[in-house]
Amino acid sequence: MTADPSAALLLSRELPFDVVRRDRDSRLQRVRAGVYLRKDIWVGLKPWERYRMRVLAVVRTWKAPVFCLESAAVLQGLPIFGEPAHIHVLSADGRSWSEGDVVVHGSTDDRKVSDAVGHCATSITETAVDLARVLPPAFALAVVDAAARILVAGGGSLDVSAHGRSQANRRGVRQLDWVHARATAESESAGESVSRAVIEWLGHEEPEPQREFFYEGVTDRCDFYCRRLRIIGESDGYGKYDTADPKAMKAHFVREKQREDRLRRNEGGFARWDWGDTLRFEALDGKLRDAGLVPLYPRQPWLLSTLAHNPRSTVRPTGRQPRVERASAR
Repeated sequence: MTADPSAALLLSRELPFDVVRRDRDSRLQRVRAGVYLRKDIWVGLKPWERYRMRVLAVVRTWKAPVFCLESAAVLQGLPIFGEPAHIHVLSADGRSWSEGDVVVHGSTDDRKVSDAVGHCATSITETAVDLARVLPPAFALAVVDAAARILVAGGGSLDVSAHGRSQANRRGVRQLDWVHARATAESESAGESVSRAVIEWLGHEEPEPQREFFYEGVTDRCDFYCRRLRIIGESDGYGKYDTADPKAMKAHFVREKQREDRLRRNEGGFARWDWGDTLRFEALDGKLRDAGLVPLYPRQPWLLSTLAHNPRSTVRPTGRQPRVERASAR
């Protein structure tokens, strides 16, 4: 993959002269009409990376598109869950219509537009509010947490409830309120954000995010801390590890083992889970219980059921968690 992903996309006129039947050439993947990518590159992409390529293909074929919803999010570094079914573009004249997999959205509200890595998109605040209206609630929380991290780092703030209620669009306003009540810029990954929602729906106590400890002359930070029973929780994400550097990866795991042992010696239970455990919430619940955590409240089965499927995606968001930048490294 090139440094600029869009540079790997080829228009019909840019294909090698020996390509005769473009759509039947086994070396090429048709991304959209008139836009191709080498098949060996395409098959190595994650679902959200394929979606980004589809968005960038629209850049190559449409005149000055302004992206919104997931299409803006994938350019802005906000989490994407699976591979969204549609490319979303803001209407220039207020009318809504569609063409193939591109949906053009009209709006009666004034929409703030900003630059997203050289492309036009709704602002991060607008994108977060738009997605928080329509995504399953745990995924909506992850998007808003990520947007808050970006905005707070730049000296700003984010109130999706107030912003959403100031618009004429009334869809999902109760969910905006729910998300706003739980959103935090302290959450460092989509996995942590979704985990917080699932922990709540399982009936466990609300954990403190990013708690620091000073033991044995070392400062350690954990993803979650349940103060009542002094239980530490860690939501693992592959983005923490540099798999391209085996030595660095080994050193990271050694430091992580030392950190975990130090925390176990000085605190109570310790639970570690990954993205798959979070979506398969029974697995996460089992690990929390094994660490000594006991639910305080009834489960919320309907909300837990929303983890099973993102209706806006063609690929279920399982396996590795969405790749977004972490606020800081341990």
